[in-house]
Amino acid sequence: MIRRALVPAAALVALAFLALPIAAVFARLSWGNLAHELSSSLVTDAIVVSLKTTIVAQVLVLAFGTPAAYALATRRFRGRSLVVTLVELPIVLPPAVAGIGLLAAFGRFGLLHTSIPFTQAAVVLAVVFVSGPLYVRQAIAAFEAVDETLVAASRTLGAGPTKTFFHVVVPLARGGLGAGEALAFARGLGEFGATIMFAGSLQGVTQTLPLAIYAAFDVNFDVALALSALLVLVSAALLVSLKVTARWQPSRPTSRFLFARSLSS
Repeated sequence: MIRRALVPAAALVALAFLALPIAAVFARLSWGNLAHELSSSLVTDAIVVSLKTTIVAQVLVLAFGTPAAYALATRRFRGRSLVVTLVELPIVLPPAVAGIGLLAAFGRFGLLHTSIPFTQAAVVLAVVFVSGPLYVRQAIAAFEAVDETLVAASRTLGAGPTKTFFHVVVPLARGGLGAGEALAFARGLGEFGATIMFAGSLQGVTQTLPLAIYAAFDVNFDVALALSALLVLVSAALLVSLKVTARWQPSRPTSRFLFARSLSS
């Protein structure tokens, strides 16, 4: 009897631990002043910067990540595993290392000697670097799950590679692509470490929502709570959309896991 009770008790403790910090954000909110706090210049500037840079970053991720993922999914070549591992590496890199790497590559005294750091372009690059691999990894899995006979049939019927890609491959992989983009968008919106090191935290220029929370933490904790609650709601909406888009992918095994198995093995 005691052993049977241990499992649900441990599960209850784990769930309570995960839910408590999120619930505490809303429990500590100053609801009467919420509208005033969210209308402050710190918040509105951060929202504008976050939306602008994240949207631009995700356009770049889709534009360059989609063909890269398709190439890695459909072609076998020597060193492919190494390339896929390189794509996945930023996912596990500490944010501080990502920021240092971006400075070393694109800094004024870096390899490319640019003036990008501490501009909105730096925020975009930081978001692309940390969020892009999430999309590419999921897109590779989505493209690998496409039935090759349908692609071959399209080519047999006279469709060229480009038409086949946009009219056959992408519709069949749209569930996985949508899930990957939702993950990338959420990761980009919440990016902190690489951004603050590479782009700084200049209000109205490079200060995103997570950086605004950090800036408000010592000055006005209520504003930090309001911003945190806003990001919790956005993250929850993205998570729900991810679960919905995951159902769009046809002819794929049902899985409770967010990611497909590692492709680098």
